[in-house]
Amino acid sequence: MKYTVTGNQMKQIDKDTIERIGIPSVVLMERAALAVADQAEVFAESRQQRKEDQTSTWQDRGGGKPGRTKIRVGAVCGAGNNGADGIAAGRILWGRGYEVTLFLAGDPEHGTEEYRLQRQIADRLGMILKPASEFDVRECDVVLDALFGIGLTRNVEGEYGKLVEEMSAGQGAHVVAVDIPSGIHAGTGAVMGAAVKASVTVTFGYLKTGLLLYPGKEYSGRVVVKDIGFSDRSLKRAGWDGMTLEPKDLAKLPGRPADSNKGTFGRLLLIAGAKGMSGAAYLSALAAYRTGAGLVKILTVPENRAILQAQLPEAIVEVLEPADYCGNQEKWTDRESRAAQENQARIKKHCQWATAIVAGPGLGQGDDVEALVETVLSLAQVPVVLDADGLNAVSRKARLKEYFADKVIVTPHMGEMARLTGKTISKLKADRVRAAQEYAADTGAVCVLKDASTVIADREGRVYINQSGCSAMAKAGSGDVLAGVIGGLLARNMAKTDAAAYGVYLHGLAGERAAEKLGEHTLLAREITEELAW
Repeated sequence: MKYTVTGNQMKQIDKDTIERIGIPSVVLMERAALAVADQAEVFAESRQQRKEDQTSTWQDRGGGKPGRTKIRVGAVCGAGNNGADGIAAGRILWGRGYEVTLFLAGDPEHGTEEYRLQRQIADRLGMILKPASEFDVRECDVVLDALFGIGLTRNVEGEYGKLVEEMSAGQGAHVVAVDIPSGIHAGTGAVMGAAVKASVTVTFGYLKTGLLLYPGKEYSGRVVVKDIGFSDRSLKRAGWDGMTLEPKDLAKLPGRPADSNKGTFGRLLLIAGAKGMSGAAYLSALAAYRTGAGLVKILTVPENRAILQAQLPEAIVEVLEPADYCGNQEKWTDRESRAAQENQARIKKHCQWATAIVAGPGLGQGDDVEALVETVLSLAQVPVVLDADGLNAVSRKARLKEYFADKVIVTPHMGEMARLTGKTISKLKADRVRAAQEYAADTGAVCVLKDASTVIADREGRVYINQSGCSAMAKAGSGDVLAGVIGGLLARNMAKTDAAAYGVYLHGLAGERAAEKLGEHTLLAREITEELAW
């Protein structure tokens, strides 16, 4: 598991390390510069080999003797500590024999103390220093982006905007971003006017949240986290923004004791599938079984019984007519009371049977569905995953949130989240972490805000930012599979936040493995379930 931090949190960690732990700033900076230089050298050597191959080919054609061409490194440096890191990294590469030019932006008189020191050292060594206005990406093989760091809070525009565009112009140069690509917000991943598109980002100490969320993730290229001397004590004092899971964390998922039976691994009640929507119920149930649930009972409309029994004979299939759905007792008429009580008793019996419930996949929309969702929420004494049409019912009847308490996981995509909150999709995407946190705090639910980088948040303030998955999973039915995975883990008595975070991560890994075998264009949702292994 890795921690993610915002720009402000990282500044506090840096300050604590220097002032409380006692590691000098210049020591941290030298280690950061070394990490950047090492990564830049990987690109430089690759570029050198290509140049030599081209020269050899030219010689074979009668062009004369080949010679070793120096790799050109351009370090674009602002006047802050990020720029100081860039100057120091350029100095290290210069000492290794590369042709390095430092392109300096900003007023040195207003630069940080560290910046002035690194600039002075470079000048005394006789390195080439030029104004940033002379930077031309076509004259570089490797570019160090050290213009703006994690402290950026306003849009990049004017001359700085042009400089950012020039660094991103391509022309075959490899761009190494120092800590974060210039122009990316460290907390949200937003593009602040303009941003550098990096080949690789070398970030220091801890992952920055903005490197994991789009569009920042797209601009960051491959992200390399380097330890430069920060202590986890400083992290605990400063706090962190979120966490992200790694493959080794799957060892924490529940095992299967040898002396167990199907009841040991939980009972999932799946309320899903309107007429013509049996596929949603099938995919969720299959995913729950693949995740290790011992028993899955599907509550669906009569039209779906035969096909579900044929598709998934392992499942228990019970039926309920839409007209049988019952809601709040206050709405019953005298004539409806007896039938409603009988129907509610049936649903209550199903809910009491379960160790977890999933409600919503392919359930349809309408007053009857809203009544059913309300009945389930009012009766359930076990964790409930609300997905798809279960969420649509809540968005139309906001008072259903009163039942959430501490028992519900919601799994909205951006469109569903917009309906639940009344906010625009663009506003939600501007700060996904905050959107999920606020909904969790307001309702008490664990919020799984689905996106290319899914965010999981609970009312205690815990946040996970998922990094598994791929574009191949953007297919109909993928969300039904996820609901089943989370439900399967809940049925096995995982805590709600853990079931949500690990379920999303496991779902993404399965999608990656399936896409590797089948290709990103051809993957089907049911094929994700075949890779749900750990």
